[in-house]
Amino acid sequence: MSAPHTVRPAGHGPAYWAVADCWNVVRRGLTHYTRQPANIAWQLGFPIMSVLLYGYVFGSAMKVPGGGNYTDFLMPGMFVMTMAFGFINTATVMVYDSTKGVIDRFRSMPMAPSAVVAGRGVTDIAVACAELAIMMLTALAMGWRPDVGWGFPVAFGLLLWLRFALIWLGVWLGLLVPNPEAAGGLFAVAFPLTMISSVFVAPQLMPDWLGLVAAWNPISFTAVAVRELLGAPAAVGDSWIEQHALLMAGVWPLVLTAVFLPLAVGRFQRLSR
Repeated sequence: MSAPHTVRPAGHGPAYWAVADCWNVVRRGLTHYTRQPANIAWQLGFPIMSVLLYGYVFGSAMKVPGGGNYTDFLMPGMFVMTMAFGFINTATVMVYDSTKGVIDRFRSMPMAPSAVVAGRGVTDIAVACAELAIMMLTALAMGWRPDVGWGFPVAFGLLLWLRFALIWLGVWLGLLVPNPEAAGGLFAVAFPLTMISSVFVAPQLMPDWLGLVAAWNPISFTAVAVRELLGAPAAVGDSWIEQHALLMAGVWPLVLTAVFLPLAVGRFQRLSR
């Protein structure tokens, strides 16, 4: 559906209206969360239960290569997993708005073309900050004690950088899949990807071929980098890719953004054709 020719009030340029429209989309998204707090509870339920399960039930049986406390090893990985799973929520929201006619309704208004996609990105980053804060409070209650020096804000930034990159994957998939049920099925793909990584177990403890796959998993780069920045045992192997995890934690999300941001924007623009 194409937007009608509607004249904006005079006095402001396109940049102003792009920011204003983006903010309105962000406000809409955050209002949905405040009116439906069960959504936040659902998004946090799985990672919190995983923290409790792996930390308390399996923690005593898990070993960290090179020594160290497993809780300290686990928590940064759980933060990464939460950020990685966030693209499923992005895809679900986008496919709901697409199939229910919300996006068509937006297109019938005099809105900036970038507002819907940009607003979704800003909303998801705001929710990710809240998720990380709650997850870290849960970890502190379990006895996690990170290094709170200069590495802490850098680690927090890397986690949000990964989430930012995966937002565009979620937007693209949300505009491709036919219904919200199909978007929920993405969990079956995301869960093995997080398991075959260094989120829960160091790649050195896996079979050689599987450990190689886990070491090259982009999620592992962020997990290892965050562990190093927070002073947690990182259990880093001898390969170049593991020795340069901090560099790769910055590069891989950039690559993902460069690939999926144009795909997401292109797919959104083609909806009106």
